[in-house]
This record gives sequence, C-alpha cells and structure tokens, in this order.
Amino acid sequence: MDRNLAALKPALVWKHFAEIVRIPRPSSHEEKIRKYVLDFARSQGLECKEDSAHNVYVSKPASKGMENRKGVILQAHLDMVPQKNNDKKFDFTKDPIDAYIDGDWVTADGTTLGADNGIGVAAILAVLEDKTLKHGPVEALFTATEETGMDGANGLKKGLLRGDILLNLDSEEEGELYVGCAGGLDANVTFRYKAEPAPARNYTAAKINVKGLKGGHSGIQIICQRANANKVLFRFLNAAPCDVLLASVDGGGLRNAIPREAEAVVLVKTKDYEAFAKALKAYEKTIKAEYAGIEDSVSIKVKEVDKPAETLPKEVSANLIKAVAACPDGVQKMSMAMPGLVQTSTNLARVVSDGKTVKLQCLLRSSVNSEKDALGEAIAAVFALAGAKTELTGAYNGWNPNMESPILKAMTASYEALYGKKPAVTAIHAGLECGIIGSTYPKLDMISFGPTICYPHSPDEKVEIASVGKFYDFLVDTLRNVPEK
Repeated sequence: MDRNLAALKPALVWKHFAEIVRIPRPSSHEEKIRKYVLDFARSQGLECKEDSAHNVYVSKPASKGMENRKGVILQAHLDMVPQKNNDKKFDFTKDPIDAYIDGDWVTADGTTLGADNGIGVAAILAVLEDKTLKHGPVEALFTATEETGMDGANGLKKGLLRGDILLNLDSEEEGELYVGCAGGLDANVTFRYKAEPAPARNYTAAKINVKGLKGGHSGIQIICQRANANKVLFRFLNAAPCDVLLASVDGGGLRNAIPREAEAVVLVKTKDYEAFAKALKAYEKTIKAEYAGIEDSVSIKVKEVDKPAETLPKEVSANLIKAVAACPDGVQKMSMAMPGLVQTSTNLARVVSDGKTVKLQCLLRSSVNSEKDALGEAIAAVFALAGAKTELTGAYNGWNPNMESPILKAMTASYEALYGKKPAVTAIHAGLECGIIGSTYPKLDMISFGPTICYPHSPDEKVEIASVGKFYDFLVDTLRNVPEK
C-alpha cells in the first residue's frame, strides 16, 4: 500500500491532510486537532483563538491590492465519524487512521477515512499557509463536534465573524454548488423493563447476525435505498414462524449512519427451532432478492449460543418487535421543486439493550420544518402505542436557497472559466452547518462545495484524488475573484 499522501498534488492540501489523518478526532475528542490548528496558525503569525463552544477561529489579512474585496469565511468541521469494520481492532481516540492511495482514490484500512471533513480543513490550512495567493480578508472557522449534534455551529456567538461570504467546504461531489440543506431532528426512544429469568427448560438460545450491508451517510445515501440492518433484523423477528423471546439486541451505531450491522440474542421453543432456522435461511434469500444490485453482500445468519440468564418480559419484547417493524425508515417524500432531491427522510440508526432499557435513536431530516416535526410526532406515536417514551431533541433548521446570491454568480463564472462548463447548482439532503450559522449571521452569502467523497460515514469512505485538485483550484480562483465591497 502506498501511504505517501504528502506526495500528491496540490502539495499543501495533501501535506496537511496526511498530518490530519494521524490525529485522533472523533466527535467530542477534538482536543488534539484543535491544538494542531492553533499551533499552525501561531507558527504562521496569524490571529487565532478558541471560543467557548470549542470552535477555532483564524484570521488572515488581505493580500496586497485586495483589501477592497468582500471578506470570506472559510468553514469546515474538525471532527470525523468513527466507524470501523467489526473485525478491525481500532481505537479512534488513540490510533491514527491508516490512510493509503488506492489507484485514483485515497481510502483507509477498515475504518472511516475522515475526508469528511478533513479535506476541507486541509484546504483551509493550505490557503492560510500559501503567501502567493491573491485574496481579500480571509477568516477560517473550524467548528466543533458537527457529526453528533453540530455543537460548534449551535454554540457560535454573534460578533466573532466579520466577513460577508461563507464558503462551507463540507460537500461531497466535485462540480456541484450547494445552496440549501435539510434541517434535522433526533427521536430518542426508551423502553424500560425489569428483566426476567430465562426459561429453564425447553428453549433454545440463538444469535441472529445481520451484516455485510453498505450503510453510509443517512442523508446523502438515503436515496440509494440501501437496507437498514435494524429494519432487516426486526422484520424477520416480527414475521418469525414461532414465538420469540428477545434477550438482547445491538443494532446500528451512530445516529447519522445507515446501520450496516445488527445482532440479537433470542430464545425460541426447542421444538420450533428447526423451523425458525429454516425460515431465517429463506428470509436471507428474500432480502438478497429484494436488494439485488444494491446490497450484494448482505448476510443473515443464525447460530445456537449459550442460554442467557435473563430476557426482556414477553410483552415488552413483543411490543418492541412490532414497533420497530412499524417505525418509518428511509425516504418519506421527494422534493417537487428540485427533482431528484429527497425532501424528507428518517433513519432508524440505533437499537440497543442494556438489561434495563432498550434505547432507539432516529435521525429525521427535511427541508420543510413542518414535515420534519410531523414525522417526529408520527414516530413518537408508534412507540407510545408500544409503551415507550420518545424525546424529540436537537432540532435545527435547514438553509433556504438564494438563487440571486452574488457569490453564486461569481463562483459559477469562475468554474465555467476554469473547466469550460457550468457547475451544477443544487441542495443537499443533509445537515450542513450553513443553516445554523446563517441563523446567527443572517446577512451571510453562503455556498457549500467540496471534492468527490464516496461512502462517507462508513469504512468504505474514499476521496477522489483528481477532484481534490479541481476543488482546490476552484477555491483559489474563487478567492481571487471575490466581488468588491
């Protein structure tokens, strides 16, 4: 494997990215990456500080003759999504990402790469370091803990930023300019129970494993119609040919990742076990047929295990199974205004038991706030009928497009001059920080763009090398052609 990322072009971008991937930075563990950015800024003689929300701010004066241009804020988030394959031993709080060059791409060995949003961070650092660039006043805003709640953006105070234009470097398709995004809402569900002793006789314990799914970003990849491991698991439990007692469940991971794997330990009457196992084998074939061409590596297996000491009460187990089977998941509505754009969706991200509770988490997204709220109430209603409590938290608004944006016109012209074609102008079904930052700084003219990143939030994440060069050249040209004040 070729691990010499620093040899790639553009040199400054890849130099910084090669260093960033070696710095542990999962959400809420960003101390080392903050120090890296602050130390770098000080070494360059640039004004810098960390605010109370743990955002890092850096300011670079205009280059000579560019003092009359509008101020530009370059923004990216410091954290990354920590996802790994189950057979990969890795501690995201301590271990460096093992990144390597794979043909035309850079990827990582068995973990997320962190190009989301490490490439954006690296590009900003390159701009701050390069003294040959022509640009007006530049501010850099490196936000904290974006992936698990947009904490940095939500904690951003008025009075810090002075610029007129915000360029968010957190999009994942080169050649596209994003001018809008979805808002989000968390549905946190809790079943409480008092565990019961497992039946002493006439029951067989088994573990069901669902694995091999693609997963991915719960906003960007939700349109791909990929299977949700939690839904796949509970669909079978709900339709099983015999009564099922649930002992434990552990499905999915982060709230913004489509679940790739899920497992459950169940008890069935011994006399029914053969039919149960046969039904699951047939179910695997059904799922493979339904998701042919989408989930070609799906695996659904069952094996006998040692009997657990306790199970969920029969009623709780039955209610949970039915509620998860009924819970909305995936695309709920497509946009009529922008064909091909998901308007509203939900991701049943997590189902996990601990012996006293079963906790579930859904991340809802919509560019229409009323639809997002209605979907939250619908999910809460499903689980209320099953005897669970739902808290709707972490709501944030989307970002409404401004098609008359001056920076949109300038960037469209720059891209056409560089590459001989117009960029695609679109919105994204994901929670960009632009909406939140724009709520605090409503006069900002905003665009989001970036290089091509495939399969973010999954161990298959990769970034296209050539697209990084195009993205950075476009960024540099944009700064050169920023309108005058």
